[in-house]
Amino acid sequence: MKLQTTLPLSIAALSLAMLLSASAQTADQYGSMQGSTSSQSANMPPSGMGEAMRMVPARAALNRSLNADKAKPGEDFRAILAKKVQLDNGPLLPKGTVLIGKITTDDMNESGASKLALRFTQAKLKDGQVIPIKATIVGVYQPESANSSDDPISPGDQVPNSWSDRILQVDQIGVLSGVDLHSKIGSMNSGVLVSTKKHNMKLDSGTEFALAIAEQHRHMKGMNQMSGMSGNNSGN
Repeated sequence: MKLQTTLPLSIAALSLAMLLSASAQTADQYGSMQGSTSSQSANMPPSGMGEAMRMVPARAALNRSLNADKAKPGEDFRAILAKKVQLDNGPLLPKGTVLIGKITTDDMNESGASKLALRFTQAKLKDGQVIPIKATIVGVYQPESANSSDDPISPGDQVPNSWSDRILQVDQIGVLSGVDLHSKIGSMNSGVLVSTKKHNMKLDSGTEFALAIAEQHRHMKGMNQMSGMSGNNSGN
């Protein structure tokens, strides 16, 4: 009788031990997976860092006004480069280069009564050469014809561009009267201008954009290099 009582208890104890061992092993594996995921996340660079490292500051001014109520997605707009810009490992964009962009849709889902989503795509030189570009709007300024000393100012040349590659996102409230600017280096768009009050936002001709700009194919190469670095680090 004692043998019959002890045998089922031994089997139950053995089953419990096996169950606890399996649970511990699963927990260890889960913990290992969690640690690996955290390590990979820690090694990933912030969004837009690879792009920012290959961008340079620039300034340009709209050559005509933009009206949010009338502008349609796909419509072109243009801004004129105020000073020459040497792209990182790329061509020189002379003063007067035309930066061509398109009205697009807001990929940041900003709320507002009136919005203008803009995307610069090309730089057209005076000799007709067209260079694909990636540009992020990092500042917007009202057009001015003269400074405080009443000296004339060329459109797009009124405010220095202090952007650096450490700035990956811009959220400027009241960048223009009743208008906010939202932009990210990692976004496909150059920036989104939003008004929570005005139902018909308008940018006047001569409105200045401070930009971070890069040649498009070199910008993509930079992103791929940063991704490769991340993959190598996570594999170590």
